[in-house]
Amino acid sequence: MIIDTHCHLDDIRYAEDLEAVLKRAKEQGVEKYIIPGADPQTLSRAVEIAEIYENVYFAVGVHPYDAMHYDRSKLEPFAAHPKCVAIGECGLDYFRLPDDPNEREAYKTMQKEVFIDQIAWAKALKKPLIVHIRKASEDSLTLLEMYAGKEGGVLHCYNADEQLLKLAKRNFYFGIGGVLTFQNARKLIEVYPKIPKERLLIETDAPYLTPHPHRGERNEPAYCVYIAEKMSSLNGLPTEEIEAMTTQNAYNLFGI
Repeated sequence: MIIDTHCHLDDIRYAEDLEAVLKRAKEQGVEKYIIPGADPQTLSRAVEIAEIYENVYFAVGVHPYDAMHYDRSKLEPFAAHPKCVAIGECGLDYFRLPDDPNEREAYKTMQKEVFIDQIAWAKALKKPLIVHIRKASEDSLTLLEMYAGKEGGVLHCYNADEQLLKLAKRNFYFGIGGVLTFQNARKLIEVYPKIPKERLLIETDAPYLTPHPHRGERNEPAYCVYIAEKMSSLNGLPTEEIEAMTTQNAYNLFGI
């Protein structure tokens, strides 16, 4: 059994064939799913899906690209839902910054403030975090070490920055997705064996980051099998053991 711990089933690209997508995933052994709260505008759809399908859960949060629209008061009712298992995806993303130095620092400060508030919110609710980090490892590490609670969380689409591995001791897990199968994933392949096995999770980030051999197509949870197979080859463990291990890890973190 596999748990896809990060898939955007509320994305409009699944509006017409979600039932078929879940059927294909089940045929490949994917049994449970977590929809991250990346876009407040689709959060209601995430809740709707989780209420229809017993094996679908969701998280509540605001992606750093949408930090300027963050309003915790509007999200709190969703976080009280019994199928909300985490806060996020939240974090820092410095990939696209304003050209003006002053605007750049103001943008970073806004992201940090919103991230800190969501960390505090997760801590108050005793829920884990789903953390997005892009080109911002140092600041993200500092904030998580300063503010995160014992519930920890997952570094979604782990970016292979070795300094983040120290978070494993603070109950943080590492989401491994289709990037691991890319031909240019040398850094992640090099760092991957250093991740404690009890801290590994499988995720697709569907419909994004489609693994080989389906790159260029819409991603979907059925493709978890390609990630598990690549993890198996790198760990020297049977694929079934990788699936069982990551499933148990997901249970441990999210309590599902």
